[in-house]
Amino acid sequence: MVIKSLIRTIPNYPKPGIQYRDITTLLLDREGLAMVVEELVAPFRGESIDKVAGIEARGFIVGGAVAHQLGAGFVPIRKQGKLPGATIGEEYELEYGTDRIEMHLDAVATGDRVLVIDDLIATGGTAEAAVSVIRQSGGEVVALAAIIDLPDLGGSRRLQEKGHRVVSLCEFEGD
Repeated sequence: MVIKSLIRTIPNYPKPGIQYRDITTLLLDREGLAMVVEELVAPFRGESIDKVAGIEARGFIVGGAVAHQLGAGFVPIRKQGKLPGATIGEEYELEYGTDRIEMHLDAVATGDRVLVIDDLIATGGTAEAAVSVIRQSGGEVVALAAIIDLPDLGGSRRLQEKGHRVVSLCEFEGD
């Protein structure tokens, strides 16, 4: 797959034993970036999507482009303390620690249909936290979409078992 071939792997980052999947090399390639946006948009054309929520930080890059293509608004989901207005948040576990994400309290209205975008699904913790804050606002999560899935870490499977639609463009074995 072309997309996968444009993603660089950096061993032992951010800590020993982690194989970091770096999409910056993909983003540098204009055809690769265009392909990613198109492939993330394609499954949702014709569906009613009110907002696309991009998870900090790489989810912002493709999430904004996907929102534009779908004629939807864009919602940034950020790490704790990064948004200036009133927020709601959720703590979650990473494959190498814990963190917290937040969203502006008024970013998603009751009944909004939201597509969540990130660069990668590993354990699924960040995606689950995003689902939680969107639901707290009364939004409905249509699907979770990512460029990369790490199936060995079980995140996509866990999300699907909870009833979520998951779309990913490529997979990497291991962590």
